[in-house]
Amino acid sequence: MSDEIQTAVVAGKKVQWDPAQMRKIQEHPCFSEKACHAFGRCHIPVAPKCNIQCNYCIRDFDCVNESRPGVTTRILNPDQAMDMVKKVIQKYDYIKVVGIAGPGDPLANEETFETLRRLHDEYPGVIKCISTNGLLLPDKIDLLQKYDVGNITVTLNAIDPEIGAKIYQFVDYKGKRYTGIEAAKLLLAQQLKGIEMAVERHMIVKINTVYIPGINDTHIVDIAKKVGEMGVYTFNLIPLIAQYKFADITPPTPEMKRKMQDACSKYVKQMRHCQRCRADAIGKLGHDVQSCMYKHE
Repeated sequence: MSDEIQTAVVAGKKVQWDPAQMRKIQEHPCFSEKACHAFGRCHIPVAPKCNIQCNYCIRDFDCVNESRPGVTTRILNPDQAMDMVKKVIQKYDYIKVVGIAGPGDPLANEETFETLRRLHDEYPGVIKCISTNGLLLPDKIDLLQKYDVGNITVTLNAIDPEIGAKIYQFVDYKGKRYTGIEAAKLLLAQQLKGIEMAVERHMIVKINTVYIPGINDTHIVDIAKKVGEMGVYTFNLIPLIAQYKFADITPPTPEMKRKMQDACSKYVKQMRHCQRCRADAIGKLGHDVQSCMYKHE
């Protein structure tokens, strides 16, 4: 890769990425479809607590054969996580990314920041990323920047609080529990503020939106348009997994997903190769090896 600043198109505008930023795109399998064939990621499950409850989310810790967000074989403490990272990097030289994606919300767990601190000190060359619901993103953005977290994924399912109120059962923030429209408004305000702050800091932002027929399906293009205008790099449309409160909703078909992505692509780059990774996923997308790493524990 050239050391020269390179140009990319974000939000319909040409932006310049420096070499470090380009690497965080070109070697991150979630941010580059080409990268997913050559490079891998290691998710370390150090974040069990979550500060919101989505009506589609169930977090189980013992579903080793199930591939979906929110599940992990075990929870690791920061010492165990660093030991895992050491083993993974030694064994698989194609692993370029270490991420924290749960099984709860990373920003709601102090273990996340202890782990990021140690990653920053011990593995400065590793690409670091987190996936969050965005509630605490404005509060924690400075720490993320301090620890060189350059790739951030925010799950944003609605920019209309009335729709959000149908998706979120409750939101816990600063010792208080919010429900209904009040919860949805609070979460949305924090999400948009956090995304704006991340873009301003030249972090590379991906938006995950869960496609929920009958709930937010007529609203998804509006979300894509909004985040595209904000300077988000890429947009990942995730079909609903019918469970918990939304167990009776029929998920969108692959054709429905493709048509929605095509509609959204007018406003923001689409991620079309998502594998809905577990919170302890290790390896290349679609070729996880995490069971091998746990085998001798």
